[in-house]
Amino acid sequence: MHVKKGDKVRVISGKDKGKDGVILAGFPGKDRVLVEGVNIVKKHTKPNQENPQGGIVSVEAPIHVSNVMLIDPKSGEPTRVGYTFEEKVIDGENCLVKYRVAKKSGEIIDQVSKKVIKAEKGGSSD
Repeated sequence: MHVKKGDKVRVISGKDKGKDGVILAGFPGKDRVLVEGVNIVKKHTKPNQENPQGGIVSVEAPIHVSNVMLIDPKSGEPTRVGYTFEEKVIDGENCLVKYRVAKKSGEIIDQVSKKVIKAEKGGSSD
C-alpha cells in the first residue's frame, strides 16, 4: 500500500471528499485504511463493561486505500507516492535502501526497507 499508519492523508472521493486525517490503522489484505474523523458510522451496542447502558455509538469505518492521497510534507498538497532506491554503507555493510518519495516535491518521506547486498566472492574462474 502507498500509505501506512501515522501518515496524514486527504480523502479524494466519497461522502467525506476533501477531509484530512491521520491513518489510525491499515488493512493490507482488504486494501482498506482507517482514517481519523472520516467515514463515521453509527453502531448499535449491547451493554458491556465500557458502556453499561449500551446504545448507539459513532465509530470510524475503514475506507478503500484508493480513495486517499498522501499529503506532501513540503507543500501540504495531496501527492502520489513513488519509490527510489539508494546504495549505502551502513555499519560497514553495503545495503540497498528503499525510500518513499512524494511525486510533487521529490522529497523523501521515509525509509521503507533496507537489504544487505552480499559481496561477490573474489576472482574469476576461467
